[in-house]
Order: sequence, then structure tokens, then C-alpha cells
Amino acid sequence: MIFLLRTLFALMVCSAAWAGDSIAVLERSALAIERSAATPSHRLDLVLAYFEGDWRPEAIRAAVRRSAQVLGQCGVEIAKAELVRLDAPARFRVFDAPRSRELAGALALSRPTIYFVADTRQQPAFEAEAIGRANSGTRPQLRDTVWVTRGARDPDIVLAHELAHVLMDSGEHSEESGNLMQEETAPQNTHLTHAQCARLRDTAAANGLLQPVR
Repeated sequence: MIFLLRTLFALMVCSAAWAGDSIAVLERSALAIERSAATPSHRLDLVLAYFEGDWRPEAIRAAVRRSAQVLGQCGVEIAKAELVRLDAPARFRVFDAPRSRELAGALALSRPTIYFVADTRQQPAFEAEAIGRANSGTRPQLRDTVWVTRGARDPDIVLAHELAHVLMDSGEHSEESGNLMQEETAPQNTHLTHAQCARLRDTAAANGLLQPVR
């Protein structure tokens, strides 16, 4: 009897600990995006995941709308964007490859997914990181995701830059003045060349991340 009571108590403690570690989707809502390309050739659907209390939805909306205008020069239109409000223990609220793999694997959200997180534990510590097909071999759970930290300057440009990395499936940077893919993001760096746009569209369409507009 004593053994049985101890076993039940242990199970109750484990259950309570597990509940405290739960990853939960609190709310899903559609984000309206104004048309960003006059004659779009491809549509992009995004999932925008953020943590309760760490990011304001208004800041995410502003960043996504501006980044949509930047990608619009390539004929890419963000046709659907879903805001997903999350709750999770503190260790999941920063970008850290082992924990972030666990988070993304548990949620299994549609891709591309943009995670808006509090900070990063990666070294060197970047404001944002993009994980495409080419750099996700040992971390497939993070494939086709972008992680933007709360301290990112110009989050709209950062988001467009990192999304372009994912869509092109390339970590390459440009030295061209004013180019979006310069290593250092800045408000004046928004241009993409015809070659970059073609690579972005062709690669992302082949990977199923863009759908042609019919």
C-alpha cells in the first residue's frame, strides 16, 4: 500500500512538472496584408509565431507589412499571414538550437515560419537567423524558419533579409550598395537585383515555399 501511494505521488509530481513545461498555442488569427506587388507572379503564405508578453502584435504587423513591400519588387506577394500566439517556459523564448529544435518540432507549424523571440543564446549573437534547406542538415526541425530577436534594429528590413535567405536557400551576401542582402541590414538596403529575384522565385517555388499565381 505504501509503495502504491509513493508511486501515485511520483506520477502526480511528474505530471505537474510536465504541465509546467508545456508549449501551448493560445490564439491564432489572420493578419491582413495590403497588396505589395502590382502584378504578383507568386504567393507566399507565412506563419508568424510569437510569445505571450515578449512581442507586441502591432510591432509584428508593421514589420511584416513593410517586408512584404520589399519582397513585392520580385513579384512575390504575402497572400496569407497567420499570427500564432504562444506560451512556453522561458528557455524556449530565446533562440538556442537544441531548445528551438524542440519547440519547432512540438509545434509543427506550416512553413515558412517566422519566430519572434526575446533573445538568442547563439554565438556569435545575431539579431536574427535564417535556416533554410542548405544549413539545416543536422537540425531538420528548424528547416525553413526565421528567428527574429526583440532587440533587432529595423525588424522590417531584418525580416525581409532573412526571409530572402530562406527563399533563396542561400547564406550569400551582396556588396552592392543599397542591396537587401548586404551583410549589415539597414533601412536604405532594400534593393534586389533581377538575378536575385529570379533565384528567390525559382528556388522557393521548387522547395514548395512559393505558389505561382494563376
